[in-house]
Amino acid sequence: MIHSFYALRCNRIASRRLVSIARGFASEPHDEPSGIRNMALVAHIDSGKTTLTESILHKSSYISSPGSVDTGSTITDFLPAERERGITIQSASVPVKWKHWTFNLIDTPGHADFGMEVESASRVVDGAVVLIDSVEGVEAQTKAVWGQLSRYNVTSRLVFVNKLDRPGASFRASLISLIAHGLHSNPLAVTLPIASVKPDDYARAEPGIVGLIDLVKWQLWEWAVDGECRVHSLPLSLDSVDLARLLPKEHPVIPHLIPARVALLENLAMFSEELMDKLLALPSEPSSYLQIQPQDIIPPLRRATLRNQVLPVLCGSASKGVGTELVMDYVGELLASPLDVRIEDEDANGPLRLLAWKVAWDQRKGWMTFVRVYSGRLRNQSVLFNVNTGQKEKVSKLLLLYASEAQEVDYLPYGSVGVLLGLRFTRTGDTLVSGRGQGKIATTQSMRGVVLPPAVMSVSVMPNSHSDLEPVQEAIQALIRTDPSVRMDVQDGQILIHALGALHLEIIEGRLREEWRADFEFGRRQVSYRESVDSNMSSDLQEWSTEVSGKVVTARVSLSISPLAAGEQGDPAFEGNLVLDNKGNPLIAPDASPNQLHPLTNLARGISSALSSSPHTLLPYSHVKVQIMAFNLPRDAPSSILAGASSAIMRNILKRARMGPILEPYIKLRISVHEDTIGKVVKDIMDSGGEVLDLASDTTAVGNEGGAGRWNADTTYIPPVELSPSSASSALIAGIPRSKLTVHAVAPLSQMLDYSTRLRALSAGHGTFNMTNAGFREVSESRKSAILRELGRA
Repeated sequence: MIHSFYALRCNRIASRRLVSIARGFASEPHDEPSGIRNMALVAHIDSGKTTLTESILHKSSYISSPGSVDTGSTITDFLPAERERGITIQSASVPVKWKHWTFNLIDTPGHADFGMEVESASRVVDGAVVLIDSVEGVEAQTKAVWGQLSRYNVTSRLVFVNKLDRPGASFRASLISLIAHGLHSNPLAVTLPIASVKPDDYARAEPGIVGLIDLVKWQLWEWAVDGECRVHSLPLSLDSVDLARLLPKEHPVIPHLIPARVALLENLAMFSEELMDKLLALPSEPSSYLQIQPQDIIPPLRRATLRNQVLPVLCGSASKGVGTELVMDYVGELLASPLDVRIEDEDANGPLRLLAWKVAWDQRKGWMTFVRVYSGRLRNQSVLFNVNTGQKEKVSKLLLLYASEAQEVDYLPYGSVGVLLGLRFTRTGDTLVSGRGQGKIATTQSMRGVVLPPAVMSVSVMPNSHSDLEPVQEAIQALIRTDPSVRMDVQDGQILIHALGALHLEIIEGRLREEWRADFEFGRRQVSYRESVDSNMSSDLQEWSTEVSGKVVTARVSLSISPLAAGEQGDPAFEGNLVLDNKGNPLIAPDASPNQLHPLTNLARGISSALSSSPHTLLPYSHVKVQIMAFNLPRDAPSSILAGASSAIMRNILKRARMGPILEPYIKLRISVHEDTIGKVVKDIMDSGGEVLDLASDTTAVGNEGGAGRWNADTTYIPPVELSPSSASSALIAGIPRSKLTVHAVAPLSQMLDYSTRLRALSAGHGTFNMTNAGFREVSESRKSAILRELGRA
């Protein structure tokens, strides 16, 4: 049977299904957890996250026309610094109604300096859409955000290959890049791009994208220049006249339709016996696979996505609105709901439990605490108990936040994301439970918090006058509450701010001046070094005494301290150190402990405090392994005494030891320059103490890195080159390969603070680069002496 041809106007569909939410705010949140999708858009910088967010808001009738990053008119980039620079600095949450789903969509920054925003968002979402620039493929920060999602077990993900309208865009190379960089071994192409309905445009290698083939629902989506789209049902026979009405019979995409759908179904059938049985019952010719209905495909596809067995890949162009509706459809169909990822003690009717994943300051509203409801229902004017700090808080208002605009609601149901006003002490990563009837049971209900990325750069802060000292310190403390990746300490009477990079420091300076009206000057930027240990140290049970309620209480602790062995990994929650209990098991960060009164939690808190500052250099420690060998505490003494005891005893051990090796932060560089300047760039890296890892031509297929980009042709469908016609023209210009090379290198961060200016001079303005954190490395003795002189510790 051949499906008859039909066409539907997309915005007419939207107007019929979304009348109730056209530009209006929802008066109440979505009550049915199965219809909630807590999801984030994550990617490398300039991959189009904010543009896709605007397109989603437009297609869902939230806004009448999409804004532009270039003009500073987007909904989610509302900070002055974001609109001035054209980048996302902080994550923004928007509840989006689409069909019968509610998406709590979080648009995140792509710059590495604002990785804390991705970290906190990754902690509370159940799924994510990862964007890839179809010209660049997988980039450095793509892999970083992928790792952040994995850290919090966000297994259900979609990939959106964006910017297919650009010259040089390649759907094929993007999929190969996913495999080559190890993001996933089984990407599943759900849509295929149509660059043009005219075959001649393919022959001329014209860039563009005007339509998509939905391989699951067997539909053709076609977009006009004005953004209006038509959806066509594809026939079950590719020789029918119905197909000829849609595409010319010589169109390059037609021969690949059946192979693409066959690959999709056979790959998916590897994870679904029911689908496998349906395929085995079909006639042997490949065209019989067109008879499988979407309702037979979507359930196994969803199950495989939730289990991370496959990675659905969609494509399009966010700036042109091509593919946005399909992204929204498959977010609803495939990504996890709160019910799919809940643990045993999470329930819509259970005891109230929230996680604070972000804290912000607003001049009019005051402190705004972003929360995810993991159990129960939160009502307005509730009294909450902060498990991590032991303090009670009262909620003055509940809000659904639409970027910078807010709508007050009466309650937040299970699985929802919202904003609380009135909380004075809650920090990012804190667990909140009902303040009524709380007691000792509440202390066991702490949830896993947010891992703070390590600071790599610092700057001194000099108040303009003595009277400005206290306001400046208060402003910094307030900013730290909104951005926990910022650290402050005082060394020799000088205030130091530690941050994730140069751009991060610029934003911090601007926020302190504009939001908190602080009067100060920044000193010279410098990188944040670390100290380690170079020998094993241990102690028998050592005593530490303090007075509690007028009585002297003595605690005894025995510790073993050593450098990390080869192959051992430090815990980011302990600044790259490894803390073990008396059985050799790793301890989690104290604030993330499910039991704040447990003796090991307090021992870990004291050890973490001791590791934060070396008695020799005042630098934080890193790459250190600390094991608790034994401890003793009087039965009636509070376990919090162990925090002070372990901290003091460990400081004494470190003070008696000699100064350890100094560690310096390194960065990974990806530099793209013309071939005639490659020698200058490589020499500059070597002169700066860096190391060149690889040189690759831009004509090399994305992802074919040393043979790592191989795939199993029997199970993985890789689209042919001809589906992205402009990718061929970008590789060859008049038969001559492009003359750009990409340099992959690592280098000390301290030597790269002005690299943007240097590269501009070396490459005559044609070079581009990006950098990501590469961790800390031990320095030579001569470099160590130079660093100590720089710190005034020589």
